Amino acid sequence: MRNVSIRHRKLYEDVAHHLEEMIRDGEFAESGRLPSERELMRHFGVGRPSIREALFHLRKMGLVDIRSGERARVTRPTPQFVIDALSSTARHMIAAPDGVHDFQDARIFFEAGLARHAALHATEEDIANFREALEVNRQSIGDLKLFERTDVAFHYVLALVPRNPIFTAIHAALAEWLLEQRQTTLAPGEDQKAYDAHVLVFETVAARDPDRAEQAMRAHLDYVVRRYTDVVEGRR
Repeated sequence: MRNVSIRHRKLYEDVAHHLEEMIRDGEFAESGRLPSERELMRHFGVGRPSIREALFHLRKMGLVDIRSGERARVTRPTPQFVIDALSSTARHMIAAPDGVHDFQDARIFFEAGLARHAALHATEEDIANFREALEVNRQSIGDLKLFERTDVAFHYVLALVPRNPIFTAIHAALAEWLLEQRQTTLAPGEDQKAYDAHVLVFETVAARDPDRAEQAMRAHLDYVVRRYTDVVEGRR
């Protein structure tokens, strides 16, 4: 039998684990206050450093909010909190070989799915918002900085259609993580090409044609990837 190394948890990890269970089981209500540090020390039989480290650990998980001079308050992790926590890791992944390519693939898969979903489920109000975003995008042609923002806003409308905050958080994160790609691909004349692709995405979604909507989005983003590759390789 080979030797197995068993890791012993630190005191603060045990405290954090038990507090997490108590929060999950409803012993401490959302937005409610946790007991004071002194009460927690007495309850768990540990010193103040262990209690404070446990609370900081729970804050990193998005389970408590800590403010100076106040007892910790129970919070609920939001999708944006989870995505933000991944940002540092995502940037390291993008910097790795093939990192940008992996995130490009993820974006295409995600947004093609959003286009298909919108063609099937968008309300008339969603279509109106999409049309408005397209018009604002058209008006920004010739101003690359403004076009970049209206481009993101156009795609964002599709992320709103499922009424799922996780989708909008993922969209915002991908837009941020792939910002360098967007800035690299935009150039005079490219904004018009991007707008023309947006028109086709809009028209296929508005026509309630999921297959063509997905195809239009894939073609649009595939072109962006090819252009990015060409520009980057041309710099070498």
